[in-house]
Amino acid sequence: MAKTVLVINSGSSSIKYQLVDLENGEGIASGLVEKIGEPVAGHYKHEYQGIKHELEEPTATHEVGLKRVLDLFGKYGPDLNEAGIVAVGHRVVQGGSVFPKPALVTEKTLAQVKSLAVLAPLHNGPEAEGAEVMMSLLPDTPQVFVFDSSFFTDLPAKASTYALNKDIARQYHIRRYGAHGTSHEYVGKLVPEVTGKPAEGLKQIVLHIGNGASASAQVSGKPIETSMGLTPLEGLMMGSRTGDIDPAVAFHLIRNAHMSVDELDALFNKKSGMMGMTGFGDMREIHRMIAEGDEDAKLALDIYVHRIVGYIGNYTAQMGGLDVLTFTAGVGENDEIVRRRVIEALEPFGVKIDLEENDIRSKEARIISTPDSTLTVCIIPTNEELSIARQSAVIAENGDSYGNKFKG
Repeated sequence: MAKTVLVINSGSSSIKYQLVDLENGEGIASGLVEKIGEPVAGHYKHEYQGIKHELEEPTATHEVGLKRVLDLFGKYGPDLNEAGIVAVGHRVVQGGSVFPKPALVTEKTLAQVKSLAVLAPLHNGPEAEGAEVMMSLLPDTPQVFVFDSSFFTDLPAKASTYALNKDIARQYHIRRYGAHGTSHEYVGKLVPEVTGKPAEGLKQIVLHIGNGASASAQVSGKPIETSMGLTPLEGLMMGSRTGDIDPAVAFHLIRNAHMSVDELDALFNKKSGMMGMTGFGDMREIHRMIAEGDEDAKLALDIYVHRIVGYIGNYTAQMGGLDVLTFTAGVGENDEIVRRRVIEALEPFGVKIDLEENDIRSKEARIISTPDSTLTVCIIPTNEELSIARQSAVIAENGDSYGNKFKG
């Protein structure tokens, strides 16, 4: 019998899920629940064996949504009773300093994840709720928390510490925690295999650029820097987030636009970035607008590339050199224009890409730099679901590093 893990990502008003085959690493079935708790009907999409099934019905809570997801598995397949599920893995954005590694879901770890919602209010609450619901729906299956921030727990103090009053920072647990860690770790581990370079001493930058965007610098597989901070807001320009911005902008808007904290939160996280500058968060729309001569879209893309190049320069200096630059996630894997423009900015340093290789659309990991390039440039598709599944399976079998073991 195949061994599988059901991976769940619970958002504030959505649930994404995938049933992962541990043997071949492939997604057997996947789906999405949208508009949870909204006045309009919730939308469900379930895909299995290439066939998509969709449904719309009122979905007041995550519990209602997850119950319906299990019904969809029963109706359209695969039958979860025969799927060989060894664990349910729950993606959690913020583990703080409490969870440097994945954790079995228990009453204690549930409470801890909920308490960390002060650091990720849009994420940790729904993620904890999703785990709590699945514990009741599948009580005989181990539930596991896998944290986006864990990979960056051991960032050097000089990289993780803000120049904030130290007493305030300690009292309110303010530091740079990072995010997208599951992706950065997964992709970073594949780089030696793809490039043929030894892992020991390898200096690399991973660019996880999609609607959310982050960069990491890694030496010998260990992170020494990352662009996201206390929350996923810091760093690169994103689909709807500002990325780096002077904190005094918030003071200015409070004093002069009389904006509330919630309004500022929504402005910086949901109404800025590409969305705020152009009206669209999708990079394909940005390219269309540029082709039509839209100056706002052109400036937005200029800023997007400028920020990425700036982080590459910063991290190269921090590491004392760079061996490999890797693009991943939605934009990184699929947008040849963004990749080309980033590399064009690095041409004075001898970085060159094969334009034909860069323009190919493929789901395969590959090198796109030329043999005479001073830097190896790669595209490696990320697979956060597979990473979460593998980590969850280990915890389900062996228990976690905090002394918890599944008792069934």
